[in-house]
Amino acid sequence: MAINVEQEHVAEIISGNEAIARGAWEAGVKLASAYPGTPSTEILEEMAHYTGVYSEWSPNEKVAMEVAIGASMAGGRALVCMKHVGLNVAADPFFSAAYIGVKGGLVVVSADDPGMHSSQDEQDNRNFGKFARVPVIEPSDSGEAKDYMVMSYDLSEKFDTPVLFRTTTRTSHSKSIVTFGDRTETEPVTKLDRDWNKYVMMPGNAIARHVIVEQRVKALEEYADDCPFNRIEMGDPKIGIICSGSAYGYTREALPDASYLKLGMTYPLPKKMIEKFRSMVDKMYIVEELDPFIEDAIKLMGIKIDGGKELNSLLGEISPRSVAQSLDKGGVPGVNDSLLVDLMAPVEGLPNRPPTLCPGCSHRGVFVILKKLRVFVSGDIGCYTMGALEPFSAVHASTCMGASISMAHGIAKVQEAEAPKAAGARPDYRNKVVGIIGDSTFYHSGVTSLMDVAYNKGNTLTIIVDNNTTAMTGGQDNPGTGKTLLGQPSESVDLVALVKALGIKRVQTITDPFDLELVEKIIREELEADEPSVVITKYPCVLEFKVKRPIYQVDPELCIGCKHCLKAGCMALNLTIDANGDRKVEIDPAQCNGCGICAQLCKEDAINRPVAEGGNA
Repeated sequence: MAINVEQEHVAEIISGNEAIARGAWEAGVKLASAYPGTPSTEILEEMAHYTGVYSEWSPNEKVAMEVAIGASMAGGRALVCMKHVGLNVAADPFFSAAYIGVKGGLVVVSADDPGMHSSQDEQDNRNFGKFARVPVIEPSDSGEAKDYMVMSYDLSEKFDTPVLFRTTTRTSHSKSIVTFGDRTETEPVTKLDRDWNKYVMMPGNAIARHVIVEQRVKALEEYADDCPFNRIEMGDPKIGIICSGSAYGYTREALPDASYLKLGMTYPLPKKMIEKFRSMVDKMYIVEELDPFIEDAIKLMGIKIDGGKELNSLLGEISPRSVAQSLDKGGVPGVNDSLLVDLMAPVEGLPNRPPTLCPGCSHRGVFVILKKLRVFVSGDIGCYTMGALEPFSAVHASTCMGASISMAHGIAKVQEAEAPKAAGARPDYRNKVVGIIGDSTFYHSGVTSLMDVAYNKGNTLTIIVDNNTTAMTGGQDNPGTGKTLLGQPSESVDLVALVKALGIKRVQTITDPFDLELVEKIIREELEADEPSVVITKYPCVLEFKVKRPIYQVDPELCIGCKHCLKAGCMALNLTIDANGDRKVEIDPAQCNGCGICAQLCKEDAINRPVAEGGNA
C-alpha cells in the first residue's frame, strides 16, 4: 500500500539529470548508487539533496549495480546510474539481475554520449536492453525524464524486471519545464524473503528463470502496444516518422507537419502499433541517433520503411539541422527550409583550443619529466589523459578505466625475452613502459590490475597521481577522500598500505610533484629497479581545493623567447612580440597558480616570483 506525501506542486525549468533525480524521489526510491561519469554525474549529486533516500558514490559501476540489486531484493525501490561505458563494467550483475528480477523496483540509468563529448567510444546502449531482455525507456526531455522515471518503477514491479532507462548527453544536460509531484512512500521493509529459486543463480535455477525471462518479454511486447510510453501523433498523413529520445524533438523541428510515432519504450517495440501507424501514412521513415536499433527491429517484423540510416549517419550526434539536411537530401517534402542554411559554420583562421591541464595542476610536472625521459606511457581515463596532447605528447595509449596498469604489464611481459642491457651502457628508456593512473580510477579498477602485476611477477613502474578527488567529472568524493556523497566523515584508504598489501614492495611517495628535479630522480630510480614499483604523487586538485600560491612573472630583459617554458603546457603562458619585434613570454597573473614549473624549465632564469615588500619573493 502506497502512502502519498503531499508536496507543493510547482513547475520549474531543470535539466534532464535533475528531473531523473526528482522522478526517482517521487517514485519513493530508498537507495541510489552510482560511479560519476559524464553525462550522468549530476543525477546522484541531486539525489543527495533529497531526504528519505540513501545515496552513495560506489568505487565502480559494478559495485553500484550490486548495491542497488541488494536494495531491490530487500524490497526498497533502487536507482543506479552510470554513463554508457559504465554499463560495460556493470554488465555481469546487470545480466544476472534480468534473471533474478526484483522485489522493489530497480531502474538502471545508462547515459549515452553520442558525439563522444567526454568518452572513449560511442556505443548505443539500447542494445544492452535487448541483450539482457529488459525493457528500455527513453525520455525526450526533462518533463518526460521525470514522468517516465516514476512510471518505470511501476513497470519494473509489474513485470518483475530491472528497467534500463537510456538517456543521451542532450537529454541529460538540456533543460525544459518539469511539473513536480508528490512522493509516494512504499511500505517499510519488515521481512527479507528467502526465495532460493529466484535469488540464487545456480545453473538449475537460472535455466528455470530464463523461461520466465522469455515469457516476460512476450508480456512486455503486448504491453508496449498500449502503454503510456508510446503514442501516435497524426499530422500530414503523407509522411510518417518513427523516432525516440532527443531525435524526436530534433525531427519535429525539422519536419513540423509530419505524422509521428513517438516511442518512449524502444525495447520491446510495439509491433501492432507500428503496423497501425504504417497503414495510416503513405511513407514511413525512421530517424534515430547512433545504431539503426529501431530500424533493424522493424525490418525483422517485415514492415516496410521508406528510409532510415541511409538518410543519416551512424556517427556522432544528430541535430535539427542535420536531420533537416538528411531528409531534404533524401527527397522528403516539408522540411523546415530555415534549417537548411548553416548559420553556424566554423570561422576560418581561428586557432584550435585543445583541452589542457589547469594552471597549477599537480600532474603537469610528471608529464614534463615523462616526456623528457621518452618512456612509453600507458595512460588511463581522467584529467591525466590530457598528457597525450601537445606539448607533452607523453601518453601513448589509453583504452578504459584501470587498463593503464594491465596494458603496461602486458607490454613488459612481451619484452622479457629481449636481451638484457649491456653492463655500463647508458640507460635508454624509449622502450620502457610506465603506467599512469589517478587515485579515483585506481580505486575503480586499478587495484586488481596492480594485484595482477605483483602476482605474476611483473616488472613495471606504476605512477598513481593522487589529487584527492574524482577531478575529471567535477570533484566527487571517492574511497580515498575521507568523505561520503552525503557529506559524512568516512574511513580514507591508506594508499601506500593498500599498494604494499597487493604485493608491491617498492613504493615511493612524492608530496611536491612540482619539484622537477625530485620527480625525475625518483622516476629514474624506479625505472632502473628490477622489480615492480609504484610512485605516488600526492597533492590536492587546485581547482577543487582552491589551492593558491604566489604567482610568477617574466623579466622581459632576461627572456630570449626560446619557448622552453612553454613545454609546461600552461594556459597562463603567452608568447608575444614586443615593441622591438622580439619574441617574449608573458605570464597572465589571473591564470597563474604559482606552481613554478615554467621557472624550472627556463634556462635564462627569466621567470621568478615578484619581490614583495620586505624583500621576500
